[in-house]
Amino acid sequence: MACLRQKAQIDYPCNWSYKIIGASKEHLEIAVEGICGNKDFDLKHSNNSKGGKYISMNLSLLVMNEEERVEIFRQLENHESVKMVL
Repeated sequence: MACLRQKAQIDYPCNWSYKIIGASKEHLEIAVEGICGNKDFDLKHSNNSKGGKYISMNLSLLVMNEEERVEIFRQLENHESVKMVL
């Protein structure tokens, strides 16, 4: 039996959350400020890796449409200070 993938129905505008992982809290904060510009956002510490090499933070903000949501993800993913985006 084939698995059919359906695109999730998201009603915009909506609050969206990203988990970002990097080596430095300060560098992640600078990255988010540069990407989000003057948009209101909430950035909170989430966790540290067991060895202390990485930190994860939760970024929440209002996105107006799918294009904006995907673009923010893309910019986070491509930023030199961000190791991973979930």
